[in-house]
Amino acid sequence: MEVFFIKQELPINSQIRAASIQVIDEQGQKLGVMTPREALEIAEEKNLDLVMVSNNADIPVCKIMNYGKYKFEQAKKEKESKKKQKTVEIKEIRITPGIEEHDFNFKAKNAKKFIQDGNKVRITVKFRGRELNYTKLGEATLNKFIEELSDVATAEKKPVLEGKNMFVILSQK
Repeated sequence: MEVFFIKQELPINSQIRAASIQVIDEQGQKLGVMTPREALEIAEEKNLDLVMVSNNADIPVCKIMNYGKYKFEQAKKEKESKKKQKTVEIKEIRITPGIEEHDFNFKAKNAKKFIQDGNKVRITVKFRGRELNYTKLGEATLNKFIEELSDVATAEKKPVLEGKNMFVILSQK
């Protein structure tokens, strides 16, 4: 069972406080300028609501409509637009500077799969102990990853050293 929450943003019926208003009926025909009381009587005869759609003009514009149905349609449209949005995740792959060939190939294959799924991949080289003296080795490993995945991805920027970690972010071409 789906639940839609209707939040009220527009003044309706007795909430309209203008002295005179321009009224449009449910078919879109202009009924002219009248007092809110007269327009409300017309709307009540048709079992509909009087809704202020524009109050920034000299004479506010109100429309006779089924407000509940209108808000329901708005909520449905909003939900549909949220469905179509794709959130991009950043997947992280951690390696060491002296990674073996098999491990490298395995992690490169996983990175390629993540990128083809539409995610970004952050490849992090973690330096331990004296490995920090050989940051060039870690940078070479990251550049090898960039080269290996060059057919599906591009590096957003050059490898960056932060503390004991060096990383690069790859995104889809």
